[in-house]
Amino acid sequence: MNTWKTNFEESKKHYLDWWNGRGIVLSMWEHLEKEGAPYAVVSAPPKAKDPCQYWFDPEWRAGFLNYQMSRNSYKADILPAANTQLGPGSLSAILGAELEGREDTIWIREKQNFDGQITFDENNPWWRLHLDLLKACKAKAQGNYLVGCPDLIEGLDILAGLKGSDNTLMDMVIAPDETLQQLQAVNDAYFKAFDQIYDIINEDGEMAFCYFSIWGPGKVSKLQCDLSIMISEEDFRTFALPFLRQQCDKLDYTLYHLDGVDAIRHLDALLELENLNAIQWTPGYGQPQGGNPQWYDLYKKILAGGKSVMANWVQPNELKPLLDSVGNQGLHINIDFKSEREIDEALRIVEQYR
Repeated sequence: MNTWKTNFEESKKHYLDWWNGRGIVLSMWEHLEKEGAPYAVVSAPPKAKDPCQYWFDPEWRAGFLNYQMSRNSYKADILPAANTQLGPGSLSAILGAELEGREDTIWIREKQNFDGQITFDENNPWWRLHLDLLKACKAKAQGNYLVGCPDLIEGLDILAGLKGSDNTLMDMVIAPDETLQQLQAVNDAYFKAFDQIYDIINEDGEMAFCYFSIWGPGKVSKLQCDLSIMISEEDFRTFALPFLRQQCDKLDYTLYHLDGVDAIRHLDALLELENLNAIQWTPGYGQPQGGNPQWYDLYKKILAGGKSVMANWVQPNELKPLLDSVGNQGLHINIDFKSEREIDEALRIVEQYR
């Protein structure tokens, strides 16, 4: 695959090392515009008529992403991957919830009159949209960049998307066996959807995942359970961990999205997942972000537990202190870059530690 990223083979090595607890990946979430001429002459699509077209018109969005990708910087380990997400947790829509396009995001609306049945319907219009969007993007990409996997999500977060967080939490108490059956059905649907998506987007057996920009050979995914901030350690081990373990065991490379200080209490359980490769830390609203020294001990604990670390929203001036304190092995550092000059400066620092 000959992409617009000229150093892709070097970045692939950095990613493979990182998945296996070694080395440093230097990247950012999403992209910034490159300096100079674009990689190719790609016409800008007409402005979207409304949020519905912006998010849900496969041909328009594929053209828009193609235009963007022709102008992005792929320095350091920034991935040439188009973001095809249809809202965080779009598996809920595939299973019957509704998507609502907003100006800057997509909302998921609970399934009306949810009867407790989890059914993967191949004719669901939101599922057909997933497939149509990915196929349209793949046709536009022509091997110049990867088409990223949408943020399907799984487990309790999908049940919350279908019937609401409050109902999900109550059912864990009053109907635990039924909840476990539903969670298994969600996992079964996840693998059906993921496998079909992989068949479309993989390039010679390699793929990228949109959220947090991860790449790998084989099947790669970001996992999560944001509802975990509302449940006990015991309930996490009962209602989340077994299904996360299934994903870690069936997929080739997995990154867990640990979201919020109240989720840290579940870290010990996550470290027990033998085939989980890495943990990403999101401090949450009102907290210092990923490069703050407050989180150094958390990163060291994750590394000591045999998992690699992803630190997000690191500021350029936090890079060197982070490396000095946490080390140079198993770190994926996503910096909030504002220019290619900042990328070059960060690369000079990282090369001293590689």
